[in-house]
Amino acid sequence: MAAMRLRYVHEYVDRHGRVRRYFRKGTAKRISLPGHPGSREFMQAYQAALDGYEQPGPTPIGLDRSPPGSLSALIASYYSSAAFKALARITKATYRTEIERLRREHGDKPIALMRREHVKKIVAAKAERPGAANKTLRIIRMLMRFAVDEGVRPDDPTMGIRKIRTRTHGFKAWTDDDIDLFETRFPVGSRERLAFSLLLYTAQRRSDVIRMGWQHVRDGKIAVMQQKTSASLWIPIHPALLSVLTATPRDNMTFLVTAAGKPFSPAGFGNWFGDSCREAGLPVGYNAHGLRKAAARRLAEAGCTSQQIMAVTGHRSLGEVERYTREVDQVALATEAMSMLEGKTETSSG
Repeated sequence: MAAMRLRYVHEYVDRHGRVRRYFRKGTAKRISLPGHPGSREFMQAYQAALDGYEQPGPTPIGLDRSPPGSLSALIASYYSSAAFKALARITKATYRTEIERLRREHGDKPIALMRREHVKKIVAAKAERPGAANKTLRIIRMLMRFAVDEGVRPDDPTMGIRKIRTRTHGFKAWTDDDIDLFETRFPVGSRERLAFSLLLYTAQRRSDVIRMGWQHVRDGKIAVMQQKTSASLWIPIHPALLSVLTATPRDNMTFLVTAAGKPFSPAGFGNWFGDSCREAGLPVGYNAHGLRKAAARRLAEAGCTSQQIMAVTGHRSLGEVERYTREVDQVALATEAMSMLEGKTETSSG
């Protein structure tokens, strides 16, 4: 088993031949550490010493109610870390939702005693919901790697644990028939059609669409600063979107507002738009992100390259975008192949 190396921990052999360990940073006062590295009592004392020396100032969120050396204490430290603070606001909110769920279920457990079999058991408990299970694994892995970086664990217990295989391809991508169905139900001038058109003809996420307003429109383009990636984009306004925007009053800072005239939150918009999809006759599974996929598909069908699609969607990785171009290429190639086969068959029959 690998030796546990923890920052600021020193050891010596006393006059009775016993190994003693203590925590000391710089010239600060030494703090005695009981037990052996990895034991509950040792890790609790070490975490308390580490928190006291490395986190001056305001108490990190949740630390005052977290047992030293526990998962909850690690979470509090992560919230105060530079890695977490550097995340986009929407990403922080998404992570917090999953992290706090994990904290409620396992926050009192000691980090030092977490083993691979424990992680597998936590993930297996959600096996009936593969998506939730994989999110939990991702969060635990992120926290364990943070623990290793901070020196409170010698290893990552999630190493080698695979995600649960799922049969889903993510959010349901809208077909042209689905798009026609929604447009038939909600005419130009309706709030639903405005939301739909902004999603489809800008190919942006709901968190970006709900912040768009007339102040972002200039020279036939709309400016977007993506919340998730911080990417800065200028998207030319499609004629279909322009006709919808022309019918939109200029009474608010954002194009889209709630029934009470207030800006939408991402979650609130998602729920409202999902209800609109059901009202249009679309089944469960159709939502705002599916229109972002539909937009990418349409760009690929129009002959756009992966780089051109990325210039609109703001994707940073070619992987997701290239999937759309491959699917479109497959359809075109299969159609061409069957036409060639049909011609050969007709020639042979003649």
